[in-house]
Amino acid sequence: MISGLIGKKVGMTQVIQADGTVVPVTVVQAGPCVVVQKKTVDKDGYEAVQLGFVEFIKPKRVTKGMTGHFKKAGAAPVRVLREMRYEGEGSPNPGDKVLCDIFTAQERVHVIGTSKGRGFGGLIKRHHFRGGRASHGSMFHRAAGSIGASAFPSRVIKGMRMAGHLGHDRVTVRNMRVERVDQENNLLYLRGAVPGPAGGYLVLEKSGR
Repeated sequence: MISGLIGKKVGMTQVIQADGTVVPVTVVQAGPCVVVQKKTVDKDGYEAVQLGFVEFIKPKRVTKGMTGHFKKAGAAPVRVLREMRYEGEGSPNPGDKVLCDIFTAQERVHVIGTSKGRGFGGLIKRHHFRGGRASHGSMFHRAAGSIGASAFPSRVIKGMRMAGHLGHDRVTVRNMRVERVDQENNLLYLRGAVPGPAGGYLVLEKSGR
């Protein structure tokens, strides 16, 4: 059985439970996915499958090498490919479909995505520094403090927290609860927020808990 699939973030909404509790959820288009390649221990050293998220892509966007790769699997070209491990019986083969029915309501999943990019961020926004005094004439409102000693080591230590690129990082949110599964529309309703903007691609894996 395949342990996960590729999804696409649709947006956030609310689900009202039977007792009237309002739960914030993120709607994820979970698949459909297609098996493009199968990895085996004999050939590759490990067992996994390469999944593709089924959606339209212009033929001119696909290179000749990837066109042959998809043709060998008997699958239409896709934009996003990810590898997933599989366990137990029922070994998947190239061309097989993977749908959101591999998940059930109240199940726990790990969600992997790319956080929103914020561009160049300063110390306070990027690292939550306190900043200097806001009084008149201090000239130290949102500036950096000392970044190292002058005599020794006479250099800036690697990893010093400074201003720089903020966001656009790989983020994993663990053990999110599946509130609802809509098999007809391939939608999952996950409790809480997931990383990335609407339209961003996600990887959903079974947590095993």
